[in-house]
Amino acid sequence: MHLLSALRNFTIQLLIFFAVFQSVSFLRETSMLSTDTEINSKNDLLFTDVPTIMGETVSLNSQGKKTVVYFFAPWCQVCHVSIGNLQALYEKNDHIDVIAVVMDYNNINEVIDFTKQHQLTFPIALGNEKIKQTFSISAYPSYYVISEENSIIGKSLGYSSELGLYLRSL
Repeated sequence: MHLLSALRNFTIQLLIFFAVFQSVSFLRETSMLSTDTEINSKNDLLFTDVPTIMGETVSLNSQGKKTVVYFFAPWCQVCHVSIGNLQALYEKNDHIDVIAVVMDYNNINEVIDFTKQHQLTFPIALGNEKIKQTFSISAYPSYYVISEENSIIGKSLGYSSELGLYLRSL
């Protein structure tokens, strides 16, 4: 009887924790751009020539595939934990593009060290204050999923598992 009561209490506490976690996540995400926002030059969300750490440029919009645009900072501990999930998503899904945008970094070497430490193979764009403000980035990691038609179809703030990233990109 005692075990059943303890199990019931644990289940109730778990449900309360899950409800509180979901509520906090929802409230934090309200500051982000809304889903169904179109990426175009009319709303200044079209960034086509963003420099990368490799000296090339990349577009922060869809190039005919669903695209995950992931905003991170090299000093962010949650970013260190979750970026591997983004790498796995990129490696396992040819139908999804991944672009990471580094923000609030001190120097390029800090970004290169982060990239090497996590063995990242997708493009790493060098963000700036205009990109941060335009995409309403207030914390790291934050990401948007952009459809083939360049409309935001998903968003999240904070840690995401590989499965969570994949499910939001469907």
